[in-house]
Amino acid sequence: MTEATRTASIRVPAPSLPPHGRGLRIGLLGGSFNPPHEAHRLISLIAMRRLGLDAVWWLVTPGNPLKDTRILPDIITRMDWARRIKQHPRIHITDIEGKIGTRFSVDTLKWLKRRAPDTRFVWLMGSDNLASFHRWKDWKTIAALMPMAVIDRPGTTLSATRSRAAIALGAYRRPESLQKGLLRHKAPVWIMLHDKRSAQSSTRLRTQQQIPVTR
Repeated sequence: MTEATRTASIRVPAPSLPPHGRGLRIGLLGGSFNPPHEAHRLISLIAMRRLGLDAVWWLVTPGNPLKDTRILPDIITRMDWARRIKQHPRIHITDIEGKIGTRFSVDTLKWLKRRAPDTRFVWLMGSDNLASFHRWKDWKTIAALMPMAVIDRPGTTLSATRSRAAIALGAYRRPESLQKGLLRHKAPVWIMLHDKRSAQSSTRLRTQQQIPVTR
């Protein structure tokens, strides 16, 4: 066996995931978390309470393809920030996207569905993200992969519900009263949750705090 063949035959173990398993209801909240803030935590708590989730995973991305990553702090720094602010035992921080080498949410979600087929995932996003969801790679595929819950955010309620994605997926929207049963429905299906809101945003915090870049 040549060295190249031997190297190629070595299996790289699959990255470990936070607790998951058959029947568990897991919310997935993706983002750069640059920096993480109270609104991320609030969205997670609302989702756990309103949807009856067992946990929420914060998927800290190496870099958002739609944003300038040249000034993005390294992922270790951002994960450390996230651990400090989550303040809840059922909010888990993971850098799985960087470990499996995906750049786009659609590819990450496909991998998770293959890796944990018995786990009941739901994609979480703020209404500000729904407003620009149509710019995401294969956004219709994301909607078809798992149920989605959109949590209302200040200043984006109307722009979100009138967005290209919301209109295109309008036939799959269900009333807010469906919240506890959302994960029993086959995707595509989504709801919008209205609850307590936080005006905090990563952009605002970066401007106020002038967060240093760490390489």
